Amino acid sequence: MKRARLIYNPTSGREEMKRRLADVLQRLDEGGIETSCHATTGEGDATRAATEAIERGYDMIIAAGGDGTLYEVINGMAERENRPPLGVFPLGTTNDFARAMGIPRQWEDYCDLVIRQNPKPLDIGKANDRYFINIAGGGTLTELTYEVPSKLKTMIGQLAYYFKGMEKMVSLAPQELIIKASGQEVIHDEFMLFLIANTNSVGGFEKLAPGATIDDGLLDVIAVRKCNLAEMIRLVTLALRGEHLQDKKIVYFKTDYMEVTSPGYVQLNLDGELGGTLPATFQNLPHHLNVFR
Repeated sequence: MKRARLIYNPTSGREEMKRRLADVLQRLDEGGIETSCHATTGEGDATRAATEAIERGYDMIIAAGGDGTLYEVINGMAERENRPPLGVFPLGTTNDFARAMGIPRQWEDYCDLVIRQNPKPLDIGKANDRYFINIAGGGTLTELTYEVPSKLKTMIGQLAYYFKGMEKMVSLAPQELIIKASGQEVIHDEFMLFLIANTNSVGGFEKLAPGATIDDGLLDVIAVRKCNLAEMIRLVTLALRGEHLQDKKIVYFKTDYMEVTSPGYVQLNLDGELGGTLPATFQNLPHHLNVFR
């Protein structure tokens, strides 16, 4: 029997894991995986639980929740030398990582995938002393993911982000950034926001970084130059179709390392969570985790 530690957010996905827990444990057990559980209780708890699971010698860790739960779990695993394979039950509002990986939404299908025990390596990103698996970014619009109340996300799901996004759009302001990346000339300009993608699915946009791959050793960088509200709406429309990268307002390149600084105050977003402020260094850690996908 393999031993798994299931770290789950009891409020994610309208409390789906709480309702399905007994069924999930039984299916995993029947497949040869003896599973114990940890229900998260607040900010940082999933990180501590993941670190503890490694210390206790579990054969695998399974994260069940949204992108925020997954972010905390990888931050509990990334610096450990012996990192067990990771499973991801997508139960949150957007589930960008799960969507990008084609991870099954049905709990039965994902249990069976874990039972087959065939994890695959993937890259993760590092931003200063924190880690991200899907996206890093900065700028006013990137703040909406961690400003939406959890209760509102539970009640109305993806609509909560749309409402907050419309509120943010009218108050967008450019910020001066200096971007130094390996393989690129220094960029010094005013930007509305910048994004560093590890997968092609960001904030529910499945074509925002269409060329991003999870195991190529590179991060896809997208920055939006200073523009007005009408131009921003036009860019959002193009991004829905994956046709934005050639626009004159967009800076796009791939790199494995970059530094971003600003004379102003710029908050960072890491996988939808508040990740500190600039200045920051970002790097790709190739094949750093093995994930059931």
